[in-house]
Amino acid sequence: MDHAGLTAALAIGRVVARVELAACAALYERVLRETFTWTDPETHQARDFLRAARDEEVYAAHVGSRLVGVAAFYRPGNFLHSLYVTERGRGVGKALLDHVLTVADGPVSLKVQAANRRARAFYAREGFRLVEEGRDPPAGVAWLRLIRDVSAS
Repeated sequence: MDHAGLTAALAIGRVVARVELAACAALYERVLRETFTWTDPETHQARDFLRAARDEEVYAAHVGSRLVGVAAFYRPGNFLHSLYVTERGRGVGKALLDHVLTVADGPVSLKVQAANRRARAFYAREGFRLVEEGRDPPAGVAWLRLIRDVSAS
């Protein structure tokens, strides 16, 4: 086991199979509904992930055959669109983020909901800095745009 309590069996790879993409979308929906307690759970739909994934590189984290995390990266903008894990505090999110930073060809940006304190703390620990604040219409959900140079540690 490594320092985060994960076995060496954690593997990250690009999703190419349609069935695996559907599993990633289901994980996305499940994690959002469980953790975004400040929003209506019905607003989180797997189809939203699938729609965005058409233009993104999707990476999955597995421990053995079990899917434990997903990251979606929009390469033309070096934008991390999604990063969701089923096992928080075990190093899965960091491993996915590190992978995205490895494949990016410039600074990586992302948006995080302002109410998502856990994610904000994670990204701060990982060297991201605030560059913009805004609200998404029509619900007015507050978000923060963060950025990190790929060489930051």
